Amino acid sequence: MGMTISEEQYAQSNAIDGLTQPSIAAIAQGEPGYTVDKAQEFLKFQSRIEQELLQHSIIVNNDYCKWFAQGEQSAAQIKAFVVQFSVFSNLFLIAQLHKVINADSLEGMRASKEILANELGVIFKNKSSQQAGVREENGEFVSTEGSVDGGTFRFQAAHFEWLLRLGEQLGLGFADMGQRQHGSQPTLFFCDELTRLYGSANYQAAQASSYAVENWAAAGFWDQLIEGFEKYNSANGVRLPLSFFTWHAKIEAQHAAHTQEELEELYFTGEIDEDAFIKYGNEMLEGVQAFWLGLEKQRLALG
Repeated sequence: MGMTISEEQYAQSNAIDGLTQPSIAAIAQGEPGYTVDKAQEFLKFQSRIEQELLQHSIIVNNDYCKWFAQGEQSAAQIKAFVVQFSVFSNLFLIAQLHKVINADSLEGMRASKEILANELGVIFKNKSSQQAGVREENGEFVSTEGSVDGGTFRFQAAHFEWLLRLGEQLGLGFADMGQRQHGSQPTLFFCDELTRLYGSANYQAAQASSYAVENWAAAGFWDQLIEGFEKYNSANGVRLPLSFFTWHAKIEAQHAAHTQEELEELYFTGEIDEDAFIKYGNEMLEGVQAFWLGLEKQRLALG
């Protein structure tokens, strides 16, 4: 939802126009905890985040994804990538379940359940759509809007099954993908850090990790992977199904925006240890980086 003209004017006149629309509206309406002074403090904190967290090399300079986007992978490199990504995708369910269990509110628990249930195959139901928010692309369900509340469960809509169908085209079977035994040490480190941090019972650690993960996910690596796959398909005369990747590319910008709103709400209505937030966020990004560095080492070994 965008800002009204009056909200834009209010933000500019009070030097708080770096905030999201919900926060500006709350300040203008005088909601508890929302003040112009605190908004200006938050913007200083946001500046720290931009410099001390979001400039992490895995967000701004992912060498593996730069290489992947060129589309010059061998079949062995593509296969190895898909296996490791399938392990990450499947073990992410553990971290997301921890996030559900460790939520600090019913609202937070439901938000986490949205992600978990969708990962497992519950399709988002969009009330404004004549077809309940479901679109099909190459036989795969890729709706990115709505809620799982009232949505339809389909086995084939599970994200892991999208990867299985991709793996089948590469000669991979169910027994070759998704389990811990298939993961490299860097991949498993990343997955374990997701459970430890993203799914943490320490609410601030979990929030910082969510913020870091969502901003990494929205930074463009999905588009690089899609570009590389499309070039690979074209160069090799194949049609690897890419809905797993195209779906995530569509939804991640929404996730990052929601995460920003959650951070602001926490800052205005609760308490944040700014140093700890940046520390936990960077720890999570180190886990992310380990995953991609592991893939880079793997592709060089196969190259």
